[in-house]
Amino acid sequence: MTHSEENYLKVIYHLSVVSPRGVNTNAIAGMIESKASSVTDMVKKLAEKELVLYQKYQGVTLTEKGLLAAKMIVRKHRLWEVFLVEKLDFTWDEVHDVAEELEHIKSEKLINKLDAYLGFPTEDPHGDPIPNAKGEIKKIDKQLLSDLETGQKGICVGVKDSSSSFLQYLDKQQIALGSKIEIVGKETFDMSLTIIVEGKEMIISNKIANNLFVKLAP
Repeated sequence: MTHSEENYLKVIYHLSVVSPRGVNTNAIAGMIESKASSVTDMVKKLAEKELVLYQKYQGVTLTEKGLLAAKMIVRKHRLWEVFLVEKLDFTWDEVHDVAEELEHIKSEKLINKLDAYLGFPTEDPHGDPIPNAKGEIKKIDKQLLSDLETGQKGICVGVKDSSSSFLQYLDKQQIALGSKIEIVGKETFDMSLTIIVEGKEMIISNKIANNLFVKLAP
């Protein structure tokens, strides 16, 4: 596959999480930043390679072959992110763009050796699951911080928004994967939260809370 075809597969894979019955071509165009007509042309090429199923007005779905291929691209991306953070001391807000380039490396042997070298990690630096060599993904039990009620506690296990600006904001607030967060207040007006993170009290907006994944803590 070309780099462009791989990028399309990855985008369709991510969009299919929220639209399992079929991904709208306009949604793909928005993610790829391309014209809808160009997306349709590419989707037809992917359909010819039996990577997707496409019916006009019904959206795009991945075939079994396409799903596995997409998972392998995601696997490479997330393994490289782990490598960049753990071995080269990149920060978690720096790795996405570099991993975007490295994910197109074709050598399966290299990726499997990288996986073994890193100790077979199951999550990337942002808390997203890493598919194994068979495409299997370990399910992570998580929910949005915004869904917790006053008095509940959670442990940060991931982010919904992995943009550099959001990750840098979290760094400033000293919120990271593994941080213990307790809800001590919720405003009914704007749903902002008063929280305690590792003993420090602060107020965060609903937008921030809606982009943090946590697992419930006792």
